[in-house]
Amino acid sequence: MKYSIEGAPLPVVICDLEAGETMITEKGAMSWMTPNMKMETVGGGVGKMVGRMFSGEAMFQNRYTAEGGPGQIAYASSFPGSILAFEIAPGKEIIAQKSAFLAASDGVELSVAFQKKLGGGFFGGEGFIMQRVSGQGTAFLEIDGYVKEYELEAGQSMLIDTGYLAAMEGGCTMDITTVKGLKNKFLGGEGFFNTVVTGPGKIYLQSMPVNQMASTLAPFLPSSNK
Repeated sequence: MKYSIEGAPLPVVICDLEAGETMITEKGAMSWMTPNMKMETVGGGVGKMVGRMFSGEAMFQNRYTAEGGPGQIAYASSFPGSILAFEIAPGKEIIAQKSAFLAASDGVELSVAFQKKLGGGFFGGEGFIMQRVSGQGTAFLEIDGYVKEYELEAGQSMLIDTGYLAAMEGGCTMDITTVKGLKNKFLGGEGFFNTVVTGPGKIYLQSMPVNQMASTLAPFLPSSNK
């Protein structure tokens, strides 16, 4: 498979497949394709289906295969931001925010990733459950806004406001810390908790979390009760 990521701030990844090559996507992710791309909707077993549901994705996935010759398929982002390509392999998995997964080559698996510490799950901003992208192949993830990468050494940490952690390599761990001081908690406008991610591994931070944008726009939108 060959691919190109084009456009900003609403990018699209265009994938060129050889005959017989297959890609997996979430429901509704395909934007356009050549007529010889065959679609098949699959579940992959009850366990995997339930895991995808808890991680914020649809229970079923679509498989697209190039038949009779080379084919092309494209996946556009659903929110202004970035599309990142990750080369997934054993020992090189990615843990990502809910609904980050866009598409991947056949051989990549999507499953649920529970946070080891309950505090990190319920208060860390990314939820108790995240997505684990593993297996072998190329995976494409959506990032909200601009993406900033940091390489954390073993034991090195980054303090992150709620929602700004988009993804991290499998060697990183996530926990929470409380904002110190009652005045800071109630008057600082930053909430009660921050996310702490510790290396080793890369982390990917996003500049415009969709939930943050929604809360910013909410006061300016007409109320449905009126």
